[in-house]
Amino acid sequence: MTIEPDHKDWTWVLERRCDECGFDAASVPSGELSGRLLASTGAWVEQLAMQDGARKRPDDATWSPLEYGCHVRDVHGLMTQRLRRMVEEDHPEFEDWDQNEAAVRERYAEQEPDKVAADLVDAGRAGAELLAAVRDDDWVRPGGQRANGEPFTVESLGRYWLHDVEHHLHDVQRTR
Repeated sequence: MTIEPDHKDWTWVLERRCDECGFDAASVPSGELSGRLLASTGAWVEQLAMQDGARKRPDDATWSPLEYGCHVRDVHGLMTQRLRRMVEEDHPEFEDWDQNEAAVRERYAEQEPDKVAADLVDAGRAGAELLAAVRDDDWVRPGGQRANGEPFTVESLGRYWLHDVEHHLHDVQRTR
């Protein structure tokens, strides 16, 4: 079963509430991003601990909780790298990341849920710690580029990142 790749521009979630998961980027103070990212890791561990269902896709067009968990683990790693560069470098540019290609290349569906959960917690903790250390004047530092051509700021990257993590948790919870 192959999943239809998602090529949508999700950066709109920075401008308005997500109708699917309810995330409202404007309502999340930058000082809460770290705590919410870290808190989400516990919910992911719970989802991945459901051994019987972790590998099961709810339908042919939707990833399994395990595949979503692998994706979120990798998002944490990627966003942590990007955040670090944004804080340390002047306006870094980022290569595109093809999440669909990563899922196939890394064989998300074949990974072990317990290992994915542990790695997701470690990656989420590293990202949360880096976000917690952002200085007040660094929240506006630019880097990368949104699909509309505007650069991310440290703050908007953090909000975009948190949406991805919470949105996919919503995806998994609603299909169980």
